[in-house]
Amino acid sequence: MLKIALQMDAIETIDIRGDSSFALALEAAARGYNIFVYHPDNLAFTPGVGLTAKGAWVDVKDDINHHVNIIREERIDLTDLDVILMRQDPPFDMHYITATYMLETIMDKVKVVNHPTSVRNAPEKLVATLFHELMPPTLITSNIDQIKTFRSEHKDIIVKPLYGNGGRGIFHLKPEDTNLSSLIETMLLIDRSPLMVQRYLPAVTNGDKRVIMIDGEAVGAVNRVPPKGEARSNLHVGGKAVKSDLDDHDFRIAEAIGPFLKEKELLFCGIDVIGGYLTEINVTSPTGLREIKQLSGLDLAVSIWDSITAKL
Repeated sequence: MLKIALQMDAIETIDIRGDSSFALALEAAARGYNIFVYHPDNLAFTPGVGLTAKGAWVDVKDDINHHVNIIREERIDLTDLDVILMRQDPPFDMHYITATYMLETIMDKVKVVNHPTSVRNAPEKLVATLFHELMPPTLITSNIDQIKTFRSEHKDIIVKPLYGNGGRGIFHLKPEDTNLSSLIETMLLIDRSPLMVQRYLPAVTNGDKRVIMIDGEAVGAVNRVPPKGEARSNLHVGGKAVKSDLDDHDFRIAEAIGPFLKEKELLFCGIDVIGGYLTEINVTSPTGLREIKQLSGLDLAVSIWDSITAKL
């Protein structure tokens, strides 16, 4: 029987109603796999010896009142596992990057999904620019003059942290807004990383579609509709999940980026599509599995585990 681990944020505190890591754990349990969970803070690498993690073997069930049962806590050698799912949430910072370096040391003995080297080399907003022809007009810079020039050309713009997540720190600036300079100065004081600036897409009021990619193929989608008066559609900030089918725009984008994802062993990804434009490629801990199953009955966790086990 397979022994699998989820490298993730504390499983005891997650909201299972919208947690894709939990969806993957549930399917692993249904298959009879032994499940170990640990936080990346509990990794320990000893050169010449190996990589270990302190965590717990668990049972999981789809019960919002009692979703996890701790069987046994211990520190294990991660090479004793068959599969590790790297599922902790961003921010994508040096803490995150260091975890990818550590997991790389055991790649010859354990299947890690997604491939840690590719995760590290594919920051979610930056990697999308490899397919810039599919994106809205975009600028990445810390230079205020460049941002002002971009705004003069495109009028309505979105400004967001390059390494942010969950809709945090995203601003919609209309042409008459006088806060641009102050906003940029403040954002750069918080984080010296460049900002991503994009032309605002009015179609976001109809939703920001999350398309799930498994081994380079588009397999399902959920639309996330922002609350009235809000430019952000992320579920974490009040966006509403709405049933959605894949359309021609989704398949066109998936066909373009699918071979890249497959080549880089980015097996489970989520791409964000607004009005037919690609805005991000999520490779760290994509979400949407629970919402898709709830709205359409499609259990993509099954397909993900089928794909993983076929590669063992």
